[in-house]
Amino acid sequence: MEKIDKVNTSVNTKIKIEQKTIEKSNLVKKFSTGAISACVWLNESLNQSGEIIEYKTVSFDKRYLDKNTKEWKSTNTLRISDLPKAVLVLSKAYEYLTLREDLNATIVHDSE
Repeated sequence: MEKIDKVNTSVNTKIKIEQKTIEKSNLVKKFSTGAISACVWLNESLNQSGEIIEYKTVSFDKRYLDKNTKEWKSTNTLRISDLPKAVLVLSKAYEYLTLREDLNATIVHDSE
């Protein structure tokens, strides 16, 4: 029996068929203020039964221009003045996730 090993190397996508695992991430929403941002990602993976499951994750970073190389870089280290912005974008990501989930779970159709 031939082993299949397929790896898609595009950004945030990894598929390995031989191990029967799928990891796939797609950007759903980005919240940013200045250089601080939080991104909501939709991920897919296989559970133990071999079924594809979806779950969401949040990434967080601060962008800055390196003075030496003149290249844009990312960090998760913050200054005191960055904290309110970090709280804001993370709160917005949390709000987006919880309100969307609650909305989908609590839609009630009035039959009267």
